[in-house]
Parts: sequence; structure tokens; C-alpha cells
Amino acid sequence: MKVAVFQCDLAGADSKTRLARLHHVMQQADADLLLCPELFMSGYHIGDRITELAESSTGPFAKRVAEIARTTGTAVAFGYPEAADGLIYNSALCIGRDGEMLANHRKLVIPPGPEIGHFAAGDSLTLFDLDGIRFALLICYDIEFPEAARAASAAGAEVILAPTALAAQWSVVAERVIPARAFENGSHIVYANHAGTENGLEYAGSSVILDPIGGDQARADTSETVITAIIDRDQVHRARARLPYLRDAAALRDRLI
Repeated sequence: MKVAVFQCDLAGADSKTRLARLHHVMQQADADLLLCPELFMSGYHIGDRITELAESSTGPFAKRVAEIARTTGTAVAFGYPEAADGLIYNSALCIGRDGEMLANHRKLVIPPGPEIGHFAAGDSLTLFDLDGIRFALLICYDIEFPEAARAASAAGAEVILAPTALAAQWSVVAERVIPARAFENGSHIVYANHAGTENGLEYAGSSVILDPIGGDQARADTSETVITAIIDRDQVHRARARLPYLRDAAALRDRLI
């Protein structure tokens, strides 16, 4: 499977502009699956505007993305502020190439900073299948916890999709932490960040697609770009056979706790 990451620089852009850019990128990427950053629909560092821009998982923006997916024949996952049950969640929606929803993940842990007071936390892992490959969705801070990536991989995920809004001051996450998550779980990780600056927040860029031993298959710099790589289930199986962390972690946990 060919996967792509759209590292976008769209600070201040309205939904029409975001959809037009997304459509163009999906036409040009020639990928089976495209991943966009955290809160792609609205922008991340926008304060109280999150409330007015939030939509349901079947709202106007998601419906238009579904049309683009059908038109281009490309599955797509993107972050958005989800309005549901009187709350707002920092969510990521994956839509299949047929325009049907495959998964909707609500961010599990709200980090210190601009998200506090705006978002409720989700309460479950999110996994789905595409072309015979098992995927998990984790958003930004979620994947910085070893427990979350381990739980997703132990539940069968071979690829973890991670839309993020990583600030430049935390570039160590993209450079070291995320590769470690891939290595310690034998999982591909597709990590999509923003580029540029948004209302004073400078993004790190450094979106990356990692192989199951933590090596870069493709990595962005700090500017807007699209990166692509091939996801290979056989690499996952070989990595996990050579270093059976998932199997041995369960036995170790039982001995230590």
C-alpha cells in the first residue's frame, strides 16, 4: 500500500481553501491513503473559534471530503473538531476510497496548553481495516505514551496513523520519540504534522513515515510538502518475529506487577 502525508501550511485558511488544497493533493499524490494533520479542518491554534467551527462526523466538511475520496479513489484521514452530545472532541476521521467512514477516533489524552478547556477526552482505541491491513488512529499526545502505541499494536494494529500539531520546541518527539514507538512495537507509523506558523505557534514540520524497526522511509523538512512511502505487512511480520516485544512484554508485565 502506498501512503502519503500532507504536511500543510494553511494557517488562517477557510474550509473552502482547505478542501481545494486537499483535493489537489489527493489528485497528485497517487496514493492509496493520505493522512492530514491534527485539526486539519479548522486549524489547531485558533482559540475559541474551535467551538464555532466544530462539526459532527457527518457534517458538511466530512461529506465534501467523502466526495473527494470517491472522485480520486483515495482513502483519507484528517483531524477535525468533532461536535457530539453537547461536547467537542479533538478527533480524526478516516474515510475510505468509496466515501464511506472507516473510523473516527477521539483524542484520548488532552495535553497541557491551548487544548485545555476546549476538548473532552475520548475513551477507547480506534482500529480499522483497509486493503487487508490493520490500522490504528492515535492523535498527537496519544502516541507519545508508550502504553497507547503498545495497546494499539497488541490489539492487532500493523500501522499507526498519527495526525499531530507538534510545535517546533518539541521537535525531539518527531526525531526520537516516534521512531522509538515504531521500533518497540514493530509497527509502521505515519505521522502528519503542520508546517509554518499559526497565531504565534511555530510548527516543527518533520512529518515522517517509519518502517517497523524505526527507520525513516520518508521525512519532511519544515515547509509544506507531501511525502510518500510503501507500507509492507511482511516488514511488520519480520520485525515482530526478530524482536518479539509484544509477546515478551505481556510476560514481563506479569512478573513485575
